[in-house]
Amino acid sequence: MRAIFFDEDHAREVVRRLVAQGFEASAERERLSGEDDDEGHPWAVVTDAPELLVELAVDEFDGWLDSETPAPTAPPLDLPAAPKRIKKPLG
Repeated sequence: MRAIFFDEDHAREVVRRLVAQGFEASAERERLSGEDDDEGHPWAVVTDAPELLVELAVDEFDGWLDSETPAPTAPPLDLPAAPKRIKKPLG
């Protein structure tokens, strides 16, 4: 499970609390695409703690949960090979 925080101190505090409760947790810099300011990158806390504990920390420190499950994908669309003609051909 991953939780995202913009403040390094908040991320480190969440890691400290989760480790004190016996869970594995670590904080790492989360690189966002298009963000070129190194100070603007948020912090990701990766842990094996139950979702309820991570949600409480997210609420307290104003972060958000990052779902690790990929978004559902639909099968590819069956598109026509050529544009549809709406007028009669000449001749």
